[in-house]
Amino acid sequence: MKYYELATLFLPMGTAPRAVAGVPAFAAEGRGRLLGMWMADVGRLNRMFVLRGFEDAESLLAERKRTHESVSPFNCGDVLGDLSLESYEPFPFMKPVEPGNYGGVYEFRTYPFRIGGGYPETVAKWEAALPARENFSRCLIAMRALDGIPRFLNIWPYADIAARSKARAESVAAGVWPPKGGPDWLKSDMDSTIAVPAAGSPLA
Repeated sequence: MKYYELATLFLPMGTAPRAVAGVPAFAAEGRGRLLGMWMADVGRLNRMFVLRGFEDAESLLAERKRTHESVSPFNCGDVLGDLSLESYEPFPFMKPVEPGNYGGVYEFRTYPFRIGGGYPETVAKWEAALPARENFSRCLIAMRALDGIPRFLNIWPYADIAARSKARAESVAAGVWPPKGGPDWLKSDMDSTIAVPAAGSPLA
């Protein structure tokens, strides 16, 4: 996949099953490929994340337009409290996201770049450091935002919260993470959310 969209569905309490049921059919009717659906579990709650992949920018933009103009985005417009749509391009060295069973929890981490060199410096340092980091746990994808403030999203699957804590602690202790000099090119306003795969998610 050359482009990705992360949709965040803000859902009133008790409406998650409605959204989980509606998303796959909505995605199947449009362009792109549905890759994953998650419910936020640690962080701001009552949010559903939907990840879709696209082979070209034209398809992503066409689907964005269809979603904006739909009377029921993701087939759950009657319960949606709000909706956010973000476009991303993967770091050049990242492999495309493929559906599969990767873990019981996923961590979504967002880091803002420093202005002036933040993106290229981060890509170079991540490319050098990530192979050693993945000896402890896999990074599903790292990708820069194409809209909003300059930032990037990295998604990490883990078997559970304990496995996350173990992998992060061991990689830091081994001196392989974070990338050497990497934090110098990031701002401190970072965000992390732990989410669990929804029923029927291609990424589980």
